[in-house]
Amino acid sequence: MELLLSLQDISYAYHNLKGETPALSHISFEVSQGEFLAIVGPSGCGKSTLLSIIAGLLMPEEGSLFYKGQYITDCGSNSVMKVGYMLQRDHLFEWRTIYRNVILGLELNRAVTKENRDYVLKLLADYDLYAFKDKKPSELSGGMRQRAALIRTMAIHPDLFLLDEPFSALDSQTRLNVSADIAQIIRGTNKTAILITHDLSEAITLADRVLVLSKRPACVKCEMSIHFDTDRSDPLAIRSTAEYQLYFNQLWEVLTNEQPAVQTG
Repeated sequence: MELLLSLQDISYAYHNLKGETPALSHISFEVSQGEFLAIVGPSGCGKSTLLSIIAGLLMPEEGSLFYKGQYITDCGSNSVMKVGYMLQRDHLFEWRTIYRNVILGLELNRAVTKENRDYVLKLLADYDLYAFKDKKPSELSGGMRQRAALIRTMAIHPDLFLLDEPFSALDSQTRLNVSADIAQIIRGTNKTAILITHDLSEAITLADRVLVLSKRPACVKCEMSIHFDTDRSDPLAIRSTAEYQLYFNQLWEVLTNEQPAVQTG
């Protein structure tokens, strides 16, 4: 697969009047076109900081970031990256209809063309939201709101989806179904995704590869490729397999023990 993103020796620390708080320490990994990568680690270890660096919201204090082989030199240079960012909450505006919510990114980028409007309407139809396009967000379920947030992200045609715990506000049953649904949508468009999650089961169920970070300052403890013969659209079926249990046990051991970094194919 074609290499899309490369992080090399990335380090970052937060600074205030009381001193320095290291967040990331010499992190290196690559992401290929069409890959779904999940990143897990202890709470507060710097996962969201890492995503902010990839998005261009922060610049690393050390290390290099490459996108399609192009060196990213500063935050402004990250405009070469076609990135869609989904946060922990859907951030749909109640005073706008679902349709006007999902074209917000296009409006901000001054890209509300007929072609893009037609594309948005097709996405709404494909993902069972067309009948709700004139509704307000409060009239939709949590899962439907998350699909709307995904369509808003897809509308700008990103190459890379950054997902910062986008399912954490959902109840457990809805989360299980919506996360699998959104992962299938992203895979169906051959887009690349990086998911931050505290849920190890979610990471194993959705991802092609799981990256485990240590406690702060975070370094890479483990990279593990995930393979299932079972259809990925059925998360319950995946979680009942022997492969799932093996992945879970191995990754849980890495997460809960201070062992050195390992590489698992």
